[in-house]
Amino acid sequence: MNLANRLTVSRFFLSLGFVAALSLNLPFRFTAALVLFLIAGITDYADGEIARRMHMETDFGRLMDPLVDKIMMAAAFICLVPLGAIPAWAATVIVSREFLITGLRLLAASKGRVLSAEKLGKHKTAWQIITAIFFLLMLSVRELARLTDASSSFLYARIWYWGGAALLVVTVVLTLVSGAGYLWKNRALIEQQ
Repeated sequence: MNLANRLTVSRFFLSLGFVAALSLNLPFRFTAALVLFLIAGITDYADGEIARRMHMETDFGRLMDPLVDKIMMAAAFICLVPLGAIPAWAATVIVSREFLITGLRLLAASKGRVLSAEKLGKHKTAWQIITAIFFLLMLSVRELARLTDASSSFLYARIWYWGGAALLVVTVVLTLVSGAGYLWKNRALIEQQ
């Protein structure tokens, strides 16, 4: 297994650690989750760059990199729902899109084709990561500053609400547009069924 693929696999385990950090009621859990998620996000960027620059692109990487991205993002958005960061409808839209595209990739694989991630999909993933980091950072700030709730600080509450809303709109729109575009581009696979 080459370095790029090892980074992809490490992102899967970092995602599990991220979920554990958010799920356990330990001191500084939001800060720990933020750090794990940041490292996972860095590996997302690094594995692709390494694979391209060092000519390490493999079928494993083309399949597993986007799949691990989906696991990481689904875990983040699902975990952020009960924390009041992400509305359930937005998490459902994001996770549903990821399942649909994974299904399309599995369909392509059954026909001997590998569908790689596209540029708009990479932008979508970047915005999803930015949105998750924003909310994790806000939760970490609240934890470190020992704010009792989001309304403890007027500025904190405004940043949480308006910043989060803006990021969420961009993320959901990119998620829908990139998913629709990917399905449209690969519609021949669906039409053959």
